Amino acid sequence: MAAKLLEGKLFAAKIREEAGRRASELKEKTGVTPGLAVIIVGENPASQVYVRNKHKACTELGFHSESVELPEDTTLEQLLAEIKRLNNAPEIHGILVQLPLPKALQKYESEVLEAISPLKDVDGFHPVNVGRLVTGQKALVPCTPNGCIKMLELAGIPIEGANAVVIGRSNIVGKPMLNLLLSRNATVTICHSRTKNLAEVTSKADILVAAVGKPGFVTADMVKSGATVIDVGINRIAPKKLVGDVDFEAVKEVAGAITPVPGGVGLLTIAMLMMNTVDAAEMQLNG
Repeated sequence: MAAKLLEGKLFAAKIREEAGRRASELKEKTGVTPGLAVIIVGENPASQVYVRNKHKACTELGFHSESVELPEDTTLEQLLAEIKRLNNAPEIHGILVQLPLPKALQKYESEVLEAISPLKDVDGFHPVNVGRLVTGQKALVPCTPNGCIKMLELAGIPIEGANAVVIGRSNIVGKPMLNLLLSRNATVTICHSRTKNLAEVTSKADILVAAVGKPGFVTADMVKSGATVIDVGINRIAPKKLVGDVDFEAVKEVAGAITPVPGGVGLLTIAMLMMNTVDAAEMQLNG
């Protein structure tokens, strides 16, 4: 029996609806409209699409939206000055620097991200927010792993007491995914390129999260019968063909529930960005 398909658009719609409702309530009670600023440096076509999608989401939900487009030859000082301006702008509650940065600025990525106020860090990448997440405090959390958690909750898939395995240890997905699952009382194992007997570990997972960036890396023999499989990978293998980290056709015959690629986790990221912007606005109002 094929797995239940966890379609991102259904969950993203529910998350956006909640974000929009909370934003309306905030405006009604306080007069404050959540505001998001996105900075893009250079003319990366994929990044430009992402920025337009974020602006569209803000517009649909009635948020204030500002897109800051800087030229390819922008210096570090100029970029940091723009971040400082937005940190001090009362109408802006969330700041996001679109990655990747141009080659000349990539070595300064950490410095750029750390220049964003932790209260406006809607990507959840600032060390302060990372530390808060790890220690169980209220924090702005990276959108993709947080979206995965929200999807599990909305789908009614139990996390508490589940044996969860995360493949991948990136700062953007793997590590925050570990901490989010732990905070909901799952027993979590994180695997990576040095893990021995990987299939033996993954085949015991009730919840398996793949975030390694390798097309079709997770095969059917690595998956426990009836497990929930969350595929975070987005790999372009042809000009118009995207696939995940999971061998979808084979794994769907073993898993109990699975996310498709495209049409799965990726659709939740912008929805969670909207939620983070509302969270940031509330946190700033509450001091």
